[in-house]
Amino acid sequence: MRPARAGEPPMTSLFLLLLVLFLTPAAVVVAWRPWPQTVLNTTIIATGKDGGVAMDLGASKKYEGSSEFVHLRYHMGPVLTANITVHPIWYGAWTPAQKHILRAFLRSISPSDPAAVPSPSVSAWWRTVRLYTDQTGANVSRNVLLGAEKNDRRYSHGKSLTRLSIQSVIRAAVTARTRPLPVNPRGGLYLLLTSSDVAVQDFCGQVCGFHYFTFPSIVGYTLPYAWAGNSAARCPGICAYPFAVPDYIPGARSAGRPPNGDVGVDGMVSVVAHELAEMASNPLVNAWYAGGDPSFPTEIADLCEGIYGTGGGGAYTGQLLVDGRSGAAYNVNGVGGRKFLVQWIWNPILNYCSGPNALDQ
Repeated sequence: MRPARAGEPPMTSLFLLLLVLFLTPAAVVVAWRPWPQTVLNTTIIATGKDGGVAMDLGASKKYEGSSEFVHLRYHMGPVLTANITVHPIWYGAWTPAQKHILRAFLRSISPSDPAAVPSPSVSAWWRTVRLYTDQTGANVSRNVLLGAEKNDRRYSHGKSLTRLSIQSVIRAAVTARTRPLPVNPRGGLYLLLTSSDVAVQDFCGQVCGFHYFTFPSIVGYTLPYAWAGNSAARCPGICAYPFAVPDYIPGARSAGRPPNGDVGVDGMVSVVAHELAEMASNPLVNAWYAGGDPSFPTEIADLCEGIYGTGGGGAYTGQLLVDGRSGAAYNVNGVGGRKFLVQWIWNPILNYCSGPNALDQ
């Protein structure tokens, strides 16, 4: 997709931004690129016969993608308008600290006291997801709750899972003899989280996470579900980006310390956010997506992959916040003083990627 130009922010907004940053030394805005030789915020305006290019260095690259080329359409299927309850399934070996990070993120989507969470917040990020509606005009629910959880510490289906065996893990969780997960086809989301020692089909090669719906022939019900894996031991440079970068890129550097001190789990947070946004807006793969093939839809988070702040696109994350005390990179605040880095979402009103940490909103 071609980067589009955008106007400079109003001087009043710029002044207020600088004032906030001056009065808040613990957080600063920084630009981050994984490989320093990449030219920042440039647009090719001419290509010579000898292969040389002319670059417009003054253009502001606000977002990747353009309403001119992105044809996101509604295909008349349901979106999750009822209260959403996320049911984590912890598969494999998880420490209490790792669980606390992911639980805190899920609780931050609809915090009990939104005023207690500083801006930019996770709940403000979810407001973009809420813009998506069904055919009656009802929006995706504002209420996202952390529901009952299930632990599978004994790797009941082994340490190598296929897409179909993932559904078998979910079946085991909802049909367990003791404390089965409740079955809620209308508002339940089943989130399978695999620990760093578990291999999953296509993990690290093609995907870091995915969502779909369960087959009644396997699970007994049609339930929206997602999977995300801890990539710390396998491919942090791919699935924990930008806290880790691929080894094969010369001169690559990470964005800095992960905000919760765990590269694999902090990387998972953005993958989980990506999949939750798409499950809410396209739970049965017949609602909101771009492209003509529902088997390979381009969904509302796919359109903004790798974009975390203003100017993001290509090899550039966009403007990130950095905690002045810890050096951690983040873009949203959560409950209990937690900080997270989550990718932006395609905004159907503005027709570009947006997030609550945008410098020009």
